[in-house]
Amino acid sequence: MSDLPNPLYDFIILGASGFTGKYVVKEALKFLNTPSSPLKSLALAGRNPAKLSQTLNWATGPNPPPSIPILTADTTDPPSLRRLCSQTRLILNCVGPFRLYGEPVVAACVETGCDYLDICGEPEFMERMEASYFDKAAEKGSLVISACGFDSVPAEFGLMFNSRQWVGAAVPNRVEAYVSLESEKRLVLNFGTFESAVLGVANADKLELRRSRPKKPRSEIPGPPPSKGPTIEHQKKIGLWAVKLPSADTIVVRRTLGALTENPGGLPGRNESDEHIKKREAFWSTVKPAYFGVKIGTKSLLGIFRMIIIGIFLGLLGQFSFGRWLLLKYPSFFSVGWFRKQGPSDEEVRSASFKMWFVGHGFSDRSLASQGNTKPDTEIVTRVMGPEVGYITTPIILLQCALIVLSQRDNLPRGGVLPPGIVFGPTDLQEKLQENGVTFDVISKNVISH
Repeated sequence: MSDLPNPLYDFIILGASGFTGKYVVKEALKFLNTPSSPLKSLALAGRNPAKLSQTLNWATGPNPPPSIPILTADTTDPPSLRRLCSQTRLILNCVGPFRLYGEPVVAACVETGCDYLDICGEPEFMERMEASYFDKAAEKGSLVISACGFDSVPAEFGLMFNSRQWVGAAVPNRVEAYVSLESEKRLVLNFGTFESAVLGVANADKLELRRSRPKKPRSEIPGPPPSKGPTIEHQKKIGLWAVKLPSADTIVVRRTLGALTENPGGLPGRNESDEHIKKREAFWSTVKPAYFGVKIGTKSLLGIFRMIIIGIFLGLLGQFSFGRWLLLKYPSFFSVGWFRKQGPSDEEVRSASFKMWFVGHGFSDRSLASQGNTKPDTEIVTRVMGPEVGYITTPIILLQCALIVLSQRDNLPRGGVLPPGIVFGPTDLQEKLQENGVTFDVISKNVISH
């Protein structure tokens, strides 16, 4: 909670006029003052009030916009951010790239004890925030949760959903996620994602931070670690060609599994009911850790070569400033048409969707795993599906996380810088996502014959 005994707003959307921010506003308005929604008041914030007004008109069109306060705040002006945080219970931060603009917002939230959610998919930023702010956030009672969008909730909840299908003595050894982005029209992805990837290459050396920090306990996973496998893989069962995706998902999942190793019953809530304690401990007792990796898949081999070409451009040009300037000036050329500055049209957004397959290999009985060279004898395939990832699925996820923070705050940890899985796992987030168009299914359970 912020310093004010009764903050003015349930939450404030910061960066509401950006590409993704616009869609977050549109999603938020669906829940403002509707029956059974905890969202009674919200405000929009950013540098440019005129742009924020346009966003509000766009989000409510053709109807007239509701009277929602528009506040001016700038990430280069810390006092404006602290003023913002002192007026609300929760900040939804949509101002990316986060490694450029995120830290002042986290600092202001932690300072005022306000909660913070963002849609970041940048590992270096998340790890830096955890290293710099964890203790203070825990002390101030500020809950700071990054990756509350397509990065990385489908991965976290998809892995937990697959892991919970291994019942009784069965245990997973590894779960591979295959992401497939689909569209009836042209696939156009979020320019902010491309910009973050370019900056990610430039700052790859900053992940040194991880190596210099004390090692966290690793979860104990039955059976041997999986082998590297081929660079390009053909997954006949799900009809995809796939190549490894350097994404935030694996790192975020590893942080949740690490937190679970240290706290096998999950993290206690700030003021949780006995009933919730039982529910939380029961939930985590069914989540079994596994090695986890993410690949990006397409239906054709040509699509894979396209991804490899983009990867080569990013890898070569992202390392020096003129190369980065070229990449960001001509995104459409260097991404073979997938990213463009003006973003997709509303129609392109509506026609896109994603499927994320989770292929789990493991043992029908834990005792088999300890027999040294035994190969997994069981395969469980699950799937998470939803609408377009950047502008529809991400706002759906961010809003559902925010509504849970508003309505169930006492059942969530008091404070700290945490990944979404360990915080929202035992809540009803998965059910809420299902109700809003992001679905979870079990596809098959098979015995593997060697």
